[in-house]
Amino acid sequence: MSGPREDGRCRRAISILTELCQKKNLPSLDLDTCREFLLLPSDQSLIISEPELSVSLLAVIVVVCGLALVAVFVFLFWKLCWVPWRNKALSSHLAVLRSEAGDKDNMADKLKDTGAISFLEAAVKISHTSPDIPAEVQMSMKDHIMRRTRIQRQTTEPASSTRHISFKRHLPRQMHVSSMDYGLEAPAVAEQPTSIGRIKPELYKQKTVDTEDPKKEAEKTCGKINFTLKYDYENETLTVRILRAFDLPAKDFCGSSDPYVKIYLLPDRKRKFQTRVHRKTLNPTFDESFHFPVPHEELASRKLHLSVFDFDRFSRHDMIGEVILENLFEDSDLSRETSIWRDIQYATTESVDLGEIMFSLCYLPTAGRLTLTVIKCRNLKAMDITGYSDPYVKVSLLCDGRRLKKKKTTIKKNTLNPTYNEAIIFDIPPENMDQVSLLISVMDYDRVGHNEIIGVCRVGVNAEGLGRDHWNEMLAYPRKPIAHWHPLVE
Repeated sequence: MSGPREDGRCRRAISILTELCQKKNLPSLDLDTCREFLLLPSDQSLIISEPELSVSLLAVIVVVCGLALVAVFVFLFWKLCWVPWRNKALSSHLAVLRSEAGDKDNMADKLKDTGAISFLEAAVKISHTSPDIPAEVQMSMKDHIMRRTRIQRQTTEPASSTRHISFKRHLPRQMHVSSMDYGLEAPAVAEQPTSIGRIKPELYKQKTVDTEDPKKEAEKTCGKINFTLKYDYENETLTVRILRAFDLPAKDFCGSSDPYVKIYLLPDRKRKFQTRVHRKTLNPTFDESFHFPVPHEELASRKLHLSVFDFDRFSRHDMIGEVILENLFEDSDLSRETSIWRDIQYATTESVDLGEIMFSLCYLPTAGRLTLTVIKCRNLKAMDITGYSDPYVKVSLLCDGRRLKKKKTTIKKNTLNPTYNEAIIFDIPPENMDQVSLLISVMDYDRVGHNEIIGVCRVGVNAEGLGRDHWNEMLAYPRKPIAHWHPLVE
């Protein structure tokens, strides 16, 4: 009896313990004890919790993969969309800034703001165009720049500014500027990138033969002329012997020309000589001599002018070209006859020597006074039938191409070499010296008709050649009159 009962109780206890061990919500149970009691292998417990662990691991893997995909998508979007759009926006913004900077530069060029920079550029121009100016000029220019910067830093007008009221009254009206304060310091302008130092390939391109100027091509095909010079010291006579011409261009329909030569000893145009006409030839042989009475001391200032023409019986003669020998002592001392060959330069009309004018410039920065002294003229062009002129000099003060004031000298009657020694004064503030220039015109007075212009020259920062150099030298040496000869041009 006891045996079956004991077995039943044991089985009942074992089943209860098995159910308790299989339950997970009992913290007091020891899993190892249950495993030993039930004689279960260790891997069986693992099999019991494996489904739950696999589900959690799968969830973690899915979350990590999703985050990685989101990160990849964001990176690709940033690379493909955001960066190009930002670069495009930046480039458009830079283009707008550059255009604004260009507009500011253009306005600055038009207004021609005064300052040490513009004067320094003028000084650089001096160094490039006038290397023979001594080193003391540079020191004077530096002192001038320091004085100009001190003037610009002042916040009130100098005591002498009342003398320039008329100049300031004309300047805004001529420049179409509504308001301009000359006493206050100029507003600071932001520095803009410049092209200084950059290589410009277009400056190094060489022109091909096909794109050469037709005028230059014509200069190469005008031929050559052969002549001799000899001076007779006893009779004070210059002998010019025209020998031959070679390879002249054809001016007639038949492919030939009828050439002859005119000879002048400038600046005298009243006395001229002419060779015989040679028919239908491009290589004429003249072999003719001509004599010009001239003192030996005047030979250095004389020029030999040869004009080659094509004769036409029924119309105006066509000009083939010309030769101008500036220095008669260039190839010999004229004591013996010397043969000279020269290229005939292309020309359609005879070049006329209009003469020269000598004047001095002096500027006083403290008083703001510019003094131009007209000294004399020489070898002016004859404008009257008598072979003389009635010249006077007119000086105009220009600001950006517009005339502010003009003044004249007296009239000298019947002369081509007048002497004036007359001073013309303009009141110009120092801060406006970079904006003005002077136009000097030599006029021929006519009592009945209209006064004609013999020739002009211009001086100023924006002038060319000697006119610019003379102006810069005046600024470099203030309070000192500086005189130069200036050739007149049409």
